[in-house]
Amino acid sequence: MGPDAARPVVSGVCRSRSSRTRLAKVPPSYPVTATWRRRQGRLAALLLAPSLFGLTAFLLLPILIVIWLSLNHWDLLAPMRFVGLANWVDVLTDETFGNSMFRTVLFVASVIPLQTALGLFLAVLLSRGLPGSGLFRVIYVIPWICAPLALGVVWKWILAPYDGALNNLMGTSTEWLSSPELAMPAVAGVTIWSQVGYTTLFFLAGLSAIPAQVVEAAQLDGADAWQVFWRIKLPLLGPTMFFVLVTGVISAFQAFDQIYALTPNGGPQSTTDVIASRIYLEAFQGGFNLGRASAMALVLFAILVVITLLQQRFFARRVTYDLS
Repeated sequence: MGPDAARPVVSGVCRSRSSRTRLAKVPPSYPVTATWRRRQGRLAALLLAPSLFGLTAFLLLPILIVIWLSLNHWDLLAPMRFVGLANWVDVLTDETFGNSMFRTVLFVASVIPLQTALGLFLAVLLSRGLPGSGLFRVIYVIPWICAPLALGVVWKWILAPYDGALNNLMGTSTEWLSSPELAMPAVAGVTIWSQVGYTTLFFLAGLSAIPAQVVEAAQLDGADAWQVFWRIKLPLLGPTMFFVLVTGVISAFQAFDQIYALTPNGGPQSTTDVIASRIYLEAFQGGFNLGRASAMALVLFAILVVITLLQQRFFARRVTYDLS
């Protein structure tokens, strides 16, 4: 076939491209005018108004109020008295607050690695479809959806020294919550038990999002189960790991309900006096100083912001979002 026979085909392609170009240049049926833009702007503002109101009323405004309270002395009874940065100086130089922060760091360091590793382990087991996995998927999230204070009350009865279920089962009378050596490990154990369902849920979702073709290709190349998990699944769980660690650290630093229910007023010899408990005691028990409590809360907020930024920087080059 000669070159002349191909000429109509080329011209047809050229004509189709030119027609698409002309179609792309056709003006819209509704021309964009200043009036149309104003209407769209009003509609956007109307749709965003509820969210902006909630953000302002329940996030920005409380933060501003806490900042203002941190600059004043107020015991809920006498008139508020402006003291400037005095509360901040007292908090940052207070040995009791420093000890509470140290205990909080120990609490977080003991809870987060265990609950993350246990959640990942359970998620891997459930993803294999073992017998009873469906029932267990329902059971393991129950502690997470229950009220933390209610769980604390239940566990306080379980860990009671004389009539507690655990001691009756073991035949001992161990003082789990009143011993300075055992109070913090007991509280950490209850926290891990209540939060492991949360980490398992997200890890299970991350594992189910990994394409089966990727795993099958690795298996065809001779990779065993451990190599598939370590070199394929775990790297692809990076975004889930980042989310679980960030939210877990924030939650552990703010832990209060269960700790206060298990060991009120800081526990034996203040061994469970974490930062959230210290803020509550300063504001509503003994101290009745909302100014100092607000300064403590802002210090905790600043620490959480710094930790979150460090986690984001650490995971920035280690997390991949490509599941293809």
